Formats: sequence, C-alpha cells, structure tokens
Amino acid sequence: MDGGSGDMTLAFDLAALKELAHPDAVFTDARQWSEYVGVVSEKPTYVVTNFTRKHRIRQDFFSGPRGREESLANVKEQFGTERHVYVGTEEGDRALAEAAGWEYLDVTEAAEAAGWDLGEATAPAQADADEQSRDDWP
Repeated sequence: MDGGSGDMTLAFDLAALKELAHPDAVFTDARQWSEYVGVVSEKPTYVVTNFTRKHRIRQDFFSGPRGREESLANVKEQFGTERHVYVGTEEGDRALAEAAGWEYLDVTEAAEAAGWDLGEATAPAQADADEQSRDDWP
C-alpha cells in the first residue's frame, strides 16, 4: 500500500483488525509508511489491550474509554500529520471517519492494496508459548 509521504496517522477499527489474518504483520508493514498506527474501538479498554497483547501489536494510540468519534478527534488533534486514515468495516465507519475529518478505507480495499491476508486473526506462535509460560497471569 502506498501511504504517500509517510506523514500519516493510520487508525484501525478493532473490527477491521479482527478481519486480518495477521494483524501483527499488518502493523509492522503499516509502520513503514505511517508515522503513527493505532486502534480505535467502542469496546472497553481491556478488550483492545487483550487483543493487541495477544497479537503482539504495539500501538501508538488507542481509544480508551471514550467513543470512536471522540477518539478520532483527539488523535487527529494530538498527531498533526498530513493525512489521517481510518480503516473500518462498514458504511457507518465511513460516515464516522468523514464526520471526524479523516479519510476512510474499507479493510478489504486496504488489504488488497497492501497485500495483507484477510481471514480470522491468528496470534503469532511465539505469543501463545509466551502466554502459557508466564507466571504473572491467573
């Protein structure tokens, strides 16, 4: 995927990440042509944190306890890049992005352009082994 100048903030809706077979690889790839990459969701913070931890995703920002529209507005204000692109899954996401002043890209279009695989998100093999061997988890 050609991100242009690289002066871009890229936000994935959690639902979009769940449609990508290897979300960790997607974040690694996106970092090559994006300044900031993160996750936006209306789900509770622990849901996003659990998903990103399981998939070894290091995010520059996440929505926290606020709604997606407020999160997009805050991220846009905090990260003053030339472009702000929101990757979502449905028409409502497009309207949300446009209302917040973001460009919208459907996850299937983004995956096709960037060469990302669609499918059920799978955690890296090492993440599963690490999780089983941790003694600080209940």
